[in-house]
Amino acid sequence: MPGIARKRRLQQGVTLLEVLVTMVVLALGLLGYAGLHLASLKNSASAYQRSQATILAYDIIDRMRVNRTQAVGGGYNVAIAGSGGGSGVAADDLSDWKATLGQALPGGDGAIAVDANGNALIQIQWSDKRDASADDVVTFNTQTRL
Repeated sequence: MPGIARKRRLQQGVTLLEVLVTMVVLALGLLGYAGLHLASLKNSASAYQRSQATILAYDIIDRMRVNRTQAVGGGYNVAIAGSGGGSGVAADDLSDWKATLGQALPGGDGAIAVDANGNALIQIQWSDKRDASADDVVTFNTQTRL
């Protein structure tokens, strides 16, 4: 029996050490999971904003196709941070589109350039502070023929 008692004395505290090691491993795993979840949230927010930009680009393209004569005539041409030079329906469309860009995207603004052949370039910019790049302005460009 003295051998068993001696082994028990040598084993004292080993279970506590095993529990501490398990807690450290579990804590590291949870920190990794939290980092993964945070990255997922960041990327899904950026993807949502890009989807909104796509929807808004197609919105103004559809409006220009309905009013093609004025669009090809330059009535929808507008620069970033500018107001449209058109009148009537084109001015209303641009005003509504610019306001929607500002509401749907943080710091959202847009530019449109339509040439005489009906080729349109739509550029949408917004601020994406979640992006890790040094430049937090995201630019989305799309081209189409009216």
